[in-house]
Amino acid sequence: MTESKREIYLDNSATTRICEAALAKYVEISRGNFGNPSSLHALGFEAEKIISDAKKTVLDSVGAKDAEVVFTSSGTEANNLAIIGRAHSKERYKGRAKIITTDGEHASVSAPLEALKKEGFKVVTIPTVGGKLDTGALISEITPDTVLVSAMMVNNETGALYDVKKISEIIKAKAPEAYLHVDATQSYMKIPFTKASLGADMITLSSHKIEGPKGVGALVIGSRVFKERGISPLVLGGGQESGLRSGTENVPAIGAFAEAVRVAKPNVSLRREYMDSLRAQLIKIIESAPELSEISVTKPECHAPHILNITLPRIKSETMLHYLSSLGIYVSSGSACSSNGAHTSSALIAYGRSAEEADTSIRISFSHGNTAEDVTALAEALKSGLKKLSRIR
Repeated sequence: MTESKREIYLDNSATTRICEAALAKYVEISRGNFGNPSSLHALGFEAEKIISDAKKTVLDSVGAKDAEVVFTSSGTEANNLAIIGRAHSKERYKGRAKIITTDGEHASVSAPLEALKKEGFKVVTIPTVGGKLDTGALISEITPDTVLVSAMMVNNETGALYDVKKISEIIKAKAPEAYLHVDATQSYMKIPFTKASLGADMITLSSHKIEGPKGVGALVIGSRVFKERGISPLVLGGGQESGLRSGTENVPAIGAFAEAVRVAKPNVSLRREYMDSLRAQLIKIIESAPELSEISVTKPECHAPHILNITLPRIKSETMLHYLSSLGIYVSSGSACSSNGAHTSSALIAYGRSAEEADTSIRISFSHGNTAEDVTALAEALKSGLKKLSRIR
């Protein structure tokens, strides 16, 4: 009997494996706490308490005492709620208000902004060449009619870490009525931060990026937003989630999300250091191995610990991805949410890569469960892949 091939999962920015504690919590709630949290009986109260406790856990995890949590079906929905909800909160905004974002955002930010642009909103994108936000352009573009700035904390493809606090300071100086929305799906439980350290009014989080279940995300909303009635719901109905997200809540997933937070929170700094060491190990191998000398490594000055993007020498990213997959090594060619489309990565173009380079780039994303041996195996697979695929090319 042949030994089964060991799989090496290096696509953790797309999704993570659910941790045992979160999985156990999901099963426990599904079996024992199946009541509707809106029901006015004991089972309903039990379910409602699970949601209430989960909200407290999430708020505590980002040090947000002056905020509320709205649970959604995903980070994508949370981003849409923040952006469209803000734009539609005041009738006077339509056709007049300005929204500012960066040029390398996830599709769940750029797509709703494109829709708002068709409604007459002024949408401006700020350059992020080299993985660094152009603060001069931001200062020039923020005007009194700006109602929202939406920016990711970590770019999901390049791993660039943006200076979100600086954005907040510029907003307060030039357009204090504007809100700052931060998409933190790639930084949550990877890099320590608080709501105050970001200076954010709204923060998007996602469960399945932190070893929780799929199908649940969260939008942390500051009390200022509620006081000013600065956000409107996208989903109407029974008025759940503070009236901002109607529909019966996914109680097992919400409870499991909170459990994943409880497991990860004490270990954020240690995991960050460990994942960064794996990233550094791979960079060192690529830059020192003659067989990998033609690979170009994307290295933003400020970076997340878990993401590394590399550009191959004239080999399509999809081709290398399938080769590595055949060896049981799983990486990606970019954002999982846009990989089904036939378009060039806007994040890599924004960084400064050419269209050809973007089409030959792969993303490696680590978790604390990966090992130095995984990195070595990937490097060896890249060597054999370049040799074999170059001949085919």
